[in-house]
Amino acid sequence: MISKWWPQSRGAWPRERRSCAQWVRRSPGAVCGVSELVKHAQCEAQLPGAQLRLTAMSHCIGLLSIAANLNLLILLLSAVCFCSCLSDRIPEFALTKTEESDLKEENGKESVVEDDLDPEDLEVFYPTHQWQTVHPGQAVPAGLHVRLNLQTGEREARLPDNKNEKSDMKDQRKRLDKLDINSNSYTSQELKEALAKMKKKEKTESTMEQKVNLEDVRQRFRPIEELKKEFEELNMRIETDFEVMIKLINKFNRSTSTLGEKVAALYDLEYYVHQVDNAKDFLSLGGLQLVINGLNSTEPVLKEHAAFVLGAALSSNPKVQVEAIEGGALQKLLVILAMEQPLAVKKKALFALSSMLRHFPYAQLQFLKLGGLQVLRNLFKEKGMETLYVRVVTLLYDLIVEKMLLEDSQNKEDQMEERVQQYSQVNLVPAVVEQGWCVIISNLLALPEHDTREKVLKTVRVLMAFCRDGYQGDHALRTTLSMLRTEYEELAAEEQREGDKDGYFKELLSSINTIIQELR
Repeated sequence: MISKWWPQSRGAWPRERRSCAQWVRRSPGAVCGVSELVKHAQCEAQLPGAQLRLTAMSHCIGLLSIAANLNLLILLLSAVCFCSCLSDRIPEFALTKTEESDLKEENGKESVVEDDLDPEDLEVFYPTHQWQTVHPGQAVPAGLHVRLNLQTGEREARLPDNKNEKSDMKDQRKRLDKLDINSNSYTSQELKEALAKMKKKEKTESTMEQKVNLEDVRQRFRPIEELKKEFEELNMRIETDFEVMIKLINKFNRSTSTLGEKVAALYDLEYYVHQVDNAKDFLSLGGLQLVINGLNSTEPVLKEHAAFVLGAALSSNPKVQVEAIEGGALQKLLVILAMEQPLAVKKKALFALSSMLRHFPYAQLQFLKLGGLQVLRNLFKEKGMETLYVRVVTLLYDLIVEKMLLEDSQNKEDQMEERVQQYSQVNLVPAVVEQGWCVIISNLLALPEHDTREKVLKTVRVLMAFCRDGYQGDHALRTTLSMLRTEYEELAAEEQREGDKDGYFKELLSSINTIIQELR
């Protein structure tokens, strides 16, 4: 403390020196800067022994100046080292750029110019850890990474990087070691031999695997011949559809068979001939002609089942359709429909007729020539045939729409043009209008069944363009449509209340409104 250095005998501490003492007390042990040290020195100079203390303070100031210079020098050296390191990584920041020729001289190596290479060397690709372009015709060793550069459009390849990839490449090289191929350089012929052996080995392995699978299948399953033998021992025999149809045809054609046996044979045959391939086999076995001849039987039940089998075989089977019409099936079916027969017989005959006419323009043309529309029209005059009405209307609707869709088709293939030409000879709609079918069909709207009304409404809409004049003058039709609209408005509203916004009755109501709108 400065106060301790001042003798008590000299009196009180001077006021101007007291401020210095207060400054020293305020910052005891503080680390002072140069300006603070100078201030301190000025203050100390006023104290006893000031000369000695000023000398010590000057040495301290000198040391701090030297330390500041050393810090500046270290900072400059750090900046120079940073620039040197940066120039090694990025050539653009280098103060001096080493030319490639100097590097070649220092390393004692010369770069290989691709243009000076031997053409045979171009067939072998020498991989490195950098991506290199694979030229056309070069053989790429197995185990490399290959990619397609989307910017240049060239294939590039390089050696794998990580340990797993290297181990995969070592496995590939082990497989090639059997050919004594140098891992650093090998010719294209050696590569071809290696690939050939690899393919041969893979083929051998695949063959062995197939043999193992085949052996496994043999152990798990038994051949069909062995199963047949066991079933025969049990008085059971596995028969194909072809074999079953042969037995049924023989049973139907056998003169000693009873009426019940023949009917049973026809009933079973109908199940098999639904399949297209079975129907063709049925034709090749002569069963189709036997069934057509069965339409002439005096037994109604035999006619019924014969027509049922015939309709099943004709469905979506053009080959059978052609053979049936050439065998006289169309004439026999029209005779059954024109004569007085039980409802069940006429129902099956109409089914067979529909199967024959659909998608077969030649049969439709012959149907019109033979007066088929008139035969169907007469059904509406017979009593007890009400169930056939909707079937007849559905058949006419399908035939009309079938031709319209084909004519509106944009397909201009030769086969399609030929079908269009065939359908152009079938004048079904003019015959329908001429024979009064417009009124016959519209009168069916009075029937109570919703399904019947739906099909009649569809047919009326299709015929509207041809029967408009007749429909506009038909007051009974207008009255019927008004009553139907009122009925279906209530049913559609009830459907909507139940949460069904696009219900069945709403669609019927839409059809009725469309017809009424077109008649105005």
